[in-house]
Amino acid sequence: MSEKEMIKISIEEFSRLQDYMLECEKQSNVYKKMKTRYVELKVFLQISGVNLTELDKIKE
Repeated sequence: MSEKEMIKISIEEFSRLQDYMLECEKQSNVYKKMKTRYVELKVFLQISGVNLTELDKIKE
């Protein structure tokens, strides 16, 4: 898999994950587990040079 493909997939996962997070209670265990993945994806995308200004709906 190329770097561009990996970034594309990560952007899609980041977006989808945020949609799920917005539907959950912030205090739930599910939300907390999703937030861990959210942070991982956010770090990866930032390191990859992706501008998250428009993509980040959670902004935590």
